[in-house]
Amino acid sequence: MVSRRPPNPVRKALPAQIPARYSPLEKTPHKARNGELPITCRNRHCPKCQTQARQRWLAARERELLATSYFHVVFTVPHELNVLALDNARLFYDLLFTASAQTLLEIAADPKHLGAKIGVISILHTWGQNLLLHPHIHCAIPAGGISPDHRRWIRPRYPFFLPVKILSRVFRGKFLAGLKRLYRGKKLYCAGPATALADSTQFSKLIRRLHRHHWVVYAKPAFGGPLQVLRYLGRYTHRVAISNHRLLAFEHERVTFRWKNYAHGGKQGQMTLVATEFLRRFFLHVLPKGFVRIRHFGFLANRLRVSSLTLCQQLLSSSSPERAEAGTCQIPSETSGLWYCPRCGAAMIVIQRFTAAELSTCSYFDSS
Repeated sequence: MVSRRPPNPVRKALPAQIPARYSPLEKTPHKARNGELPITCRNRHCPKCQTQARQRWLAARERELLATSYFHVVFTVPHELNVLALDNARLFYDLLFTASAQTLLEIAADPKHLGAKIGVISILHTWGQNLLLHPHIHCAIPAGGISPDHRRWIRPRYPFFLPVKILSRVFRGKFLAGLKRLYRGKKLYCAGPATALADSTQFSKLIRRLHRHHWVVYAKPAFGGPLQVLRYLGRYTHRVAISNHRLLAFEHERVTFRWKNYAHGGKQGQMTLVATEFLRRFFLHVLPKGFVRIRHFGFLANRLRVSSLTLCQQLLSSSSPERAEAGTCQIPSETSGLWYCPRCGAAMIVIQRFTAAELSTCSYFDSS
């Protein structure tokens, strides 16, 4: 049950006769264009009030970005676990943060894959485009890490930073192991849709079934430099379940909003819900009070961040592409004239150059 005032998108969908409860202290002396006093609710689930919070967060992170490219990795859990997330939000999302971060740090520390200590910025999202529960973690990771002797910056040898299949298996094992510990410690509340899981036999069947499933870990190749990273992170850090521009209409106790159906190639459409169902879906994503939804791990952890970033900057400035280890995947900068093979790491040789006019006359062009 949520005791806080509904966020702004919820208030927009409420019937007009229900008065909003505002404190006089929340009103500003500056009038809006329509003559009304603008009001801020300062709720972190409000899309309007999160704009300034996002700008402050990005300004602070701008000083911490490293002069290298970044990778984007997303960890999701099977939808069968959503029933446990409903009444165990804090425990469930804490476990999601811990399991995903430990997976990245453990695989990256293995010399077979990277052999370095990495830094991770993790951001929790709990929704899909249809506002149903879809917990997942977005991770932004600098391309490389600190060597065990703290003398080198080790660059990744894979185009997608770390092997996705291995990340998926390790993440699955860590999350389910953590879930079993919570269950054995009687910390999980099984009620409502999860009532059947109060029976240990049913819970064990669920765990065995999920062990056989393939868990989705999605990785994107490295994207841009520090400025591109900053713009990219701004799209994820303070996003809420639904933004105001997606709300299209509220008529006859029905809310219409815009959504993308990713099951059909991201096709855009409109969805209309009864107001009570819209509110039910929105409140699925109201986080527990005081819950931190942006966390840092590895050398970006709070207690190590200042000293580690100083070391990383020194190592990056002293390392050059020519001296990078063989077998690493170099990401060309916008000003660099060299491209590097993503498989062997060697500099690629330009055999022939084409002008735009020449390309337009080619009936077949093989870019491989």
